[in-house]
Amino acid sequence: MRIVVQRVKSANVSVGGRKVAEIEKGLLIFVGVAKEDKESNIQYLSKKIANLRIFGDTERKMNLSIKDVKGSILSVPQFTLYADTRKGNRPGFDKSAGPQIAKDCWQRLNGMLKDDGIDVKEGVFGAHMEVELVNDGPVTIWLDSNEN
Repeated sequence: MRIVVQRVKSANVSVGGRKVAEIEKGLLIFVGVAKEDKESNIQYLSKKIANLRIFGDTERKMNLSIKDVKGSILSVPQFTLYADTRKGNRPGFDKSAGPQIAKDCWQRLNGMLKDDGIDVKEGVFGAHMEVELVNDGPVTIWLDSNEN
């Protein structure tokens, strides 16, 4: 799995001009699932996101997690994180999981984060989404469960 994590002051997702999910302070995560991803990949990234210390403490040092600041997560599925652009100019998506597997893995990740006590809002799998955010920092982290 590949996940782009952005620390945000606020974020929302709209589908067809209608807002479907919104958070205030927290994390906006874009989630890509590969064909070979397994339960261990989901568990690894769930723990990593829940405990990633990228929020400022009283000394403005990145020392606090999403749980510490009682923030929320907006989770957005994004198969394009596995785009292969090495050949030509049109990206290929051969490494991306099929829709049903990707949806199941994405929902499993969101469930694990919720089980860890984190408020998780979701985009809409397979929909054309518009994402708005106010990036805080900016802080953007790339996580890949196959590089651990």
